[in-house]
Formats: sequence, structure tokens, C-alpha cells
Amino acid sequence: MVGLTCAVRLAESGHDVHVLARELPLETTSAVAAAWWYPYRALPYDRVTAWARRTYDVLAGLATDDATGVVMRDSLEVHRRPVDEPWWAQAVPALTRELSLPSGYVNGWRFIAPVIEMPTYLAYLVTRLHEAGGDLTRMALSALPRHGDVVVNCTGLGSRLLAGDHTLQPVRGQVMRLEQVGIERVWLDSDAITYVVPRARDVVIGGTSDEGSWDLRPNPATAESILRRATELVPELDGARVLGHRVGLRPARDQVRLDLQPRSGAAPVVHCYGHGGAGVTLSWGCADEVAGLVATGVPAA
Repeated sequence: MVGLTCAVRLAESGHDVHVLARELPLETTSAVAAAWWYPYRALPYDRVTAWARRTYDVLAGLATDDATGVVMRDSLEVHRRPVDEPWWAQAVPALTRELSLPSGYVNGWRFIAPVIEMPTYLAYLVTRLHEAGGDLTRMALSALPRHGDVVVNCTGLGSRLLAGDHTLQPVRGQVMRLEQVGIERVWLDSDAITYVVPRARDVVIGGTSDEGSWDLRPNPATAESILRRATELVPELDGARVLGHRVGLRPARDQVRLDLQPRSGAAPVVHCYGHGGAGVTLSWGCADEVAGLVATGVPAA
């Protein structure tokens, strides 16, 4: 999703954009995501906060168009211990302390945030790319292209190979889809990594944060744990029919990499990867910065 967003921003800025991808949009980790705006597993705080705020503003604007799949939802983060205001507080227009909390919780923060129906949204981005003159081709690369004016590397975990970056590690996330039983609010217990994200026709519940795991198989015991934790957090889910299980690998590193790398005898590269669990949350803010770096890297006419 980060790559498509960057491609749209560049194409709509007048660049001739060609996207090469090993997997098409609906085959990617982005399609698995619960896709709730929340800065998770992404650093550094200052850059992430700025990118997240910009993305929030763009997504809030897109939420006025049903064709995008973006909906603004009441959201509540709860804690079993006293905590300070979240570090990302400046990225949302309003954040309030919630006093009405489930049993066992002593602190809560309430805010409005975008939730994205990813199949709809990914198709929307592809349409925007095509309308702006860009194209999308399935192609597995063994190395970053050397030709063109500039190459933008948004390959996520693929950057272990394509950028030689072995600081990049997978963080496995397992989720379940339940039938929609009238849930409207997003819930997050960040201490237990438990979340409930309602969408139009289902509810996504999670999750896990398994460092260094490449296993894409849903684990039945993990699924039982997810369902139990989510139902304890939101009792209305008790008895909801299970619609499916999915696993995705978050591309995590010590901080998001977004920079311009000159190359001798080859097109410069703008790297944009390592977004952890915050690809949706940072996408438009990062795309704006990528566009600025591309303008720097493209030779004057």
C-alpha cells in the first residue's frame, strides 16, 4: 500500500510512473491488514507523528467518498495501568481521556480514526494510478532497476534482498474475521496486543507480534487466544461466527527508512520501507516526502 500511495502521488504530480510488483495488491500483506489508523511499531517518533498526521488528514478527506472504503470510527485505547498521553497525540485532531472503562482497565484514550476496507481501497488506488497515466506490472526483481530517472524502493521485507538491509525483520501478525454483529467502535488493548476493528461486513480481531517469524500459516492455538481476548474486551462478540483466518508479516526495523541514495552509474534510489505495523497510518505523509526527494533526484530538463 505504501508503494501504491507513493506511485499515485508521483503520477498525479506529473511523473511517468511504472510500478513493478512481485505480488498484485490483493495478494499482499496490505490486503490482510485490519487497516485502522494507529502508529504501531514505527520510529522515530517525530517523523512518524508528522507522517501520521498528514495521512490522517488525507484519509479523513477520502472518507467523504464511499468508493474509497475509508470510514471514520470512534476508537478507544485501554490500559490496565496508568499511562501518560500517547506520544502520537499531536497526530490526531482530538484525544480525550475515557472514564467509562471495562472492568480491569484504569486508563483509556478516545479519538476518531480512519478504518479502511482494504480490498476496496487498494482497487481505488490502482484506479487513481491508471487515471494519472501510471501502470502496474507483475514482475519479480532480483535487484533494483538501474535505469530511469529515479527508482523508488517500497518493497517492504523485500528490501532485505533489494537494499541489502538485514536489519529489517518480519513481525508476524495473525488475525481473524468475524461476522459483523453490530460493533461500531474500534477497541485496542495495547498491553495485550488485542484489537477489535469493525468494518462494514465483518469485524477483524487480533492479534500477535511475533518477532522474526516468517510463518504464514494460521496457528489454531493462537486463534483461540485471539478470540478469547477479543471477546473479553468486547463481550458483544461472544458467539459471532468465524469467517476466516489470515496472517501477515509486518516489515520492521529500528526506524522507517526514507532517504535518497545516489548510485554511481545508475539511477538514484529513494528508499521508503520499514513501516512496521503502520503502513496505512504513514502512507500519505511518506508519499509526500518521497515526492520531494524524487524531485531532488530527477535531473533538470
